[in-house]
Amino acid sequence: MVRVGFGARSARFVVAAALAVALSACETMESMNPLAYFTDKGPKSDIGKEEPAEVLFNDGLARLDKKQYEPAVKKFAELDKQYPYSSWSRKALVLTTFASYENGDYDEAIASGRRFVQLYPADQDAAYAQYLVGMSYYNQIPDITRDQERTERAMLALDEVGRKWPKSEYAADAKQRVLMARDQLAGKEMDIGRYYLKQRNYTGAVNRFREVLVRYQTTRHVEEALYRISEAYMALGIVPEAQTAAAVLGHNFPESPWYKDAYTLMQSNGTEPRESSGSWISKQFRNFTRTASL
Repeated sequence: MVRVGFGARSARFVVAAALAVALSACETMESMNPLAYFTDKGPKSDIGKEEPAEVLFNDGLARLDKKQYEPAVKKFAELDKQYPYSSWSRKALVLTTFASYENGDYDEAIASGRRFVQLYPADQDAAYAQYLVGMSYYNQIPDITRDQERTERAMLALDEVGRKWPKSEYAADAKQRVLMARDQLAGKEMDIGRYYLKQRNYTGAVNRFREVLVRYQTTRHVEEALYRISEAYMALGIVPEAQTAAAVLGHNFPESPWYKDAYTLMQSNGTEPRESSGSWISKQFRNFTRTASL
């Protein structure tokens, strides 16, 4: 899996930091921090006496540049505590997300990334924060023999990048990773379906392969799913549905080796592929064809 690198993805943060320091001479902390107007300024530092925001920010940035991720996160957290809801805090929060991601602390990256998007949904870095949330889930996708909750969450988080920020530089990559996550989820359904076939639980197998046709029809698993459905229905003695699955497979994937196997299966049982227009399989593929053409 491709990880986001500091140099490629975060150069603009370094520029932003430099601009922030340059502007600090012209801008008072009172104008940047709305809490400065109140007597009670919130909790004090756990590290020591309060430091200027630009000092904390640049300390964190220097540690980040040296790949000292945990110390960087601590500096940014201190900045957020001392100057909440300021422009410094906003920058520190997205950098916390990045530093946690690079450090492999995915739960922290998810938490801080989500917080950034909730607080600053219109910010120019919101798409980046959401992308890091999705990638934090994506990097934890397990193999298909294990629970796929992280895969589901990765798909949803990355899909949000494309929906909310379609013109962002992260949208295309997020879309590709959504497709890969969907393929993983389809693979899980196939794995369970094959297990049911071996156990001769043909109805259970059909239900799992049906999920692939209904929810993951654009994945690479759909050809095998059609064959396995044909195989399971034939074992159940429901020949018309077995014929339909084989016929739909041949119509949509005529060069597929799975169609050759399906055709052989039909012949060995004294029949041949024949599509029934009333079958749920036919209806499902008609719906898919109509949707894809829109």
